[in-house]
Amino acid sequence: MIQIQKKPFGEVPQFSTRDKAYTLNDERLNSFSKYAVSLTAFKEVIADRKRFPVDRGLLVKTLLHQYAEYGMNTSSSVALIKSFGSENTFSVITAHQPSLFTGPLYFVYKILSTIHLSRVLKSEYPEANFVPVFVSGGEDHDFEEINHLQLFNQTISWENNESGPVGKMNTSSLLDTLAKMKEILGEQPAAQELHQLLVKHYGQSIPYGQATLSFVNELFGKYGLIVFNMDQKDLKAAFIPSIKKEIFEQASASLVNGTQDQLAEAGFKSQAHARDINFFYMKKGIRERIVFENDSYQVLNTEIKFSAAELDKYIDKNPDHFSPNVVIRPLYQETILPNLAYIGGGGELAYWLERKTQFEAFGIFYPMLIRRNSVLWVDSGSQKRMNKLGLRLEDFFGEKDSIVKSFVNLQATSELDFSEQIEGIAQQVDQLIEQGKQVDATLGKALEAEKTRLMKSVDQMSNRIVRAEKQKHDVSIKQIEKLKTKLFPKNGLQERVDNFIPFYLKHGETFFDTLLEVLNPLNSDMVIVLES
Repeated sequence: MIQIQKKPFGEVPQFSTRDKAYTLNDERLNSFSKYAVSLTAFKEVIADRKRFPVDRGLLVKTLLHQYAEYGMNTSSSVALIKSFGSENTFSVITAHQPSLFTGPLYFVYKILSTIHLSRVLKSEYPEANFVPVFVSGGEDHDFEEINHLQLFNQTISWENNESGPVGKMNTSSLLDTLAKMKEILGEQPAAQELHQLLVKHYGQSIPYGQATLSFVNELFGKYGLIVFNMDQKDLKAAFIPSIKKEIFEQASASLVNGTQDQLAEAGFKSQAHARDINFFYMKKGIRERIVFENDSYQVLNTEIKFSAAELDKYIDKNPDHFSPNVVIRPLYQETILPNLAYIGGGGELAYWLERKTQFEAFGIFYPMLIRRNSVLWVDSGSQKRMNKLGLRLEDFFGEKDSIVKSFVNLQATSELDFSEQIEGIAQQVDQLIEQGKQVDATLGKALEAEKTRLMKSVDQMSNRIVRAEKQKHDVSIKQIEKLKTKLFPKNGLQERVDNFIPFYLKHGETFFDTLLEVLNPLNSDMVIVLES
C-alpha cells in the first residue's frame, strides 16, 4: 500500500531561497518570466506560440529518422511524431544531461512531471495535442558530471579516456561498469532482468547519447514520451541565423549581464556566466570555445582560426560544428520545437530567468517556466524505526543535531535545557562584580576574567551532563543518524543523490505509475510517498 502526503513548498528547508521565490510567485521575479504558472494561462501561451512558427516538416523528418536509426520506431511513437506536422500540436519539454543510467532520481521526476502535465493540458484543451519531450544534452563535455551514480550507498563510475561531447563517446568502455552493476544488483530475477535491460542499451558499441535516449525510451516511451537528440546537422541549419547573430554580434552577453544586474538588485545572484561568444566548435573528440582575438575567430586549444568571411561561409556549410553552451541552448531548443513550457529544477529555472530579454532580441518564443515536482519516498522500514524512536517524519527535515537533541530531551529523566540556570548564574556573578567594583574599581578587569572562566566551566558541566545522557541512547542516536542520511543524504534532498533502480527493483513499473499519477508540476507542493 502507498500513501501520498503533500508538504508546502515553502516549508521545505532544503530548497534554495530563489527556488522558493519563483515557485511561490515572489513578485520580485515576476518581470523575469512571461507567464504565470497556471492551467488557464496556457490559453495565452498557445495563442502566442502560434505566432512563432517552426519548421514542422523538418522536425518530423528528423525525429522519424532518429527513431528508425535508434530502433525505437513503434507504431505509437511514429504516430506521435507525425502529429507534430499539425499546427495544433505542441510540445512540453524537459531536458537533462545523459547521466549514467539516469543518475539521480530527479531525472525521472522531471520526465514524469512533464508527461503528467501534457495529459492535464489535453484534458483542459482537447482541441490541441500536447507531446511530452525529453531532450538529451549530449553535446556537453562535462564527463565528470555524468559518469557516475549512487546505488545502494556505493558510487558506480564509468572510466573513459575519450574527449569531446559525452553524447558521442562510445559505450564499449562501459563493459566494466556493467559488470560492476551486475555484481551489485545481485541474482534476484528482477535484478537480472534490469541488468539485461542495461546491457541491451549500453552493452553495444554505439554513441553514448544514443544509448541513453534508447534506455529512456524503453522506460517511458509507453507513457507517450518522445526522446530527442538535437545534435543534428539539418536542425542546426535552421538555427544558422542565430548562430551568426551570436558569433558576429556577440549579442547575448550584454543582454544576460543586464538581466543579472537587475536580478542582483532584486536580491538574487547570477546563475550562468555569459561569454562574449557562447558557442563551442565541435567535431569528433573536440568541443572547444570560440573566441574573437586579434581580428580573427579562434578555437581555443587548437590551431583552428577563421576570418569573419571564412567563418560566415563555414557556418553555412557546417552548422553541426557549432555547439551552443548553456546560455544559447534554450534558444536552439525553442527554435526547432513548437514548445509551450519548460519543466526543470530550481537551478535550471534560475538560468532561464536570466534569458527573457535575450529571447526577445533573437525573436524566439519564450515559454512558460514550470518547477518540476520534488519527491521524498519513505520506505516502510524507515517509518517503523521513526515510530519506535518516537519521532515524526517532519523532524527529519531539520538538522541532524537538532533531531538528536530533541530525541535526547524527550528521553531524558531530567531537564537538559540549562539555559535558565546558566543565565541565573551569570546574573548573580554580574551582581558580585558590581559589588567588587564598588569596593575597589581596579578589581573590574580581574573579576570579568574570573567570570569568563567560571561561565566556561558551567558550560562544560552542562555539556558533560548532556553527553552522559546521549551515551545512554547511543544505539538510538546512531539509528537517527542513519535515518537522516537515508532520507536526506548530506542534509540535502534524496532526489539529488539516489538513483531510481532500488525503487524500481522493489516496485517494478508501479514505481513509475504511482509517481505519474501524483506528479503534477502545476501543484508546487513537495510529494511525500509513504510505503506501508
